[in-house]
Amino acid sequence: MAKMPHSNDIAELEGDTPESPREWFKGAGVVILEFVKIAVLAAITIGAVRYFIFKPFIVHGASMVPNFYENEYLIIDEISYRFKEPQRGDIVVTRNPHKNEEFFLKRVIGLPGEHIIVNDGKVRITTDKNPAGTALEEDYLPSREFTPGAVDITLGLDELYVMGDNRDASFDSRMFGPLKRSLVVGKVLLRGWPFDRAQRFPVPEYNI
Repeated sequence: MAKMPHSNDIAELEGDTPESPREWFKGAGVVILEFVKIAVLAAITIGAVRYFIFKPFIVHGASMVPNFYENEYLIIDEISYRFKEPQRGDIVVTRNPHKNEEFFLKRVIGLPGEHIIVNDGKVRITTDKNPAGTALEEDYLPSREFTPGAVDITLGLDELYVMGDNRDASFDSRMFGPLKRSLVVGKVLLRGWPFDRAQRFPVPEYNI
């Protein structure tokens, strides 16, 4: 008489061995743990990029109008200046020379060692190669002339001269003097918000 196969034998013949609840939970736990590891690594990577390389900055005030308006969202490149120096025309985030916890959004106008003259609503720059000086042409300004102040100063080798594009409403180097290079946090890489004004910011071309 033929022997009837045991239920375990049937399972083995069909290749479908039942899995215990303990084994199922163990397998699910491994999958969940891998997801947690990936999420943690992603969060660390994003955090490092955000706080050490590209940092968000929200515009406050009207000193850069009409090129930048209140509450616009900018992405700041904090790493480039570790390998190269700021250029004329760069839009930078700097610390307030008198209040380290405050930040300004300004444009680099004068570079280390240059002689800066601000008078009659114009900026004039002289260098060793150009002792007669040149009146700076700035196509990005809302108005080609502005009213505040007369300045005549030579920058140190670790100093920059920064100004806002809205010259009649900007607290900048005309008031607080040359800016130490060490106070520059980074340069504006792009505007991310609002979407209809999103763009990158290449260095302007100058007549110097």
